[in-house]
This record gives sequence, structure tokens and C-alpha cells, in this order.
Amino acid sequence: MQKQFRLRKTDDFARLRQEGRVFHHRVLTLSLAANGLAHNRYGIITSKQLGNAVKRNRVRRLVREAVRLLHPRLVVGFDVVFITRRDVVGQPFVAICRTVEELCRKAGLVESD
Repeated sequence: MQKQFRLRKTDDFARLRQEGRVFHHRVLTLSLAANGLAHNRYGIITSKQLGNAVKRNRVRRLVREAVRLLHPRLVVGFDVVFITRRDVVGQPFVAICRTVEELCRKAGLVESD
């Protein structure tokens, strides 16, 4: 994912925690807030409860790739954070893609065709 689309600053994550709307799923949680930009920015939070660094990094890569594939179909102007939960470890890529799309649809981010 390109650098301009990444959320990195602690202040941005804190703002999402304070102001953002939250949507839950068994394996992921999505937090969403408007950013006033002409593009979306994405962040992924993985807790140490998921396992060692290898497992956390794999989950991060899978979620990032699912978001990258869905990005062209999303409404712009939002900061989006995906918070991973324990059940995401070991999930196949297709299931993660389906979950990311389901959460984005629930949040109203997916543009109608």
C-alpha cells in the first residue's frame, strides 16, 4: 500500500478512538472517521495476544492486501483502522477478504455499482 494511504501518527489513531464509528466482526473490528482528504488512509492494529511477530506480521500482510484489493471500490475521505482479534490467526486469505468487504459494506464505504 502506498505511503499516502497509511495511517501512522499516534494522534490519528487516538482521534479515531475518540470520534470514530465502530463496526464489529468475529475476527476484525473496523473504526472509521472522516479525514477531509481526497483519499482514504488505512491503519492495522495487531495485538501481541495474536502470537509471536511472525503471526502478527502475516495477519497484517493479509489484511493490508485485502484492503489494497478493495481500495478502488471504496468511498474516499475517511480514515479506517482495522483492529485484529485472536480468531483471525490461521484464517485463509479468502475469508479475510470477505470479512474486510463485509465490514466496509456495513460501514457504508463500498460504492454501489
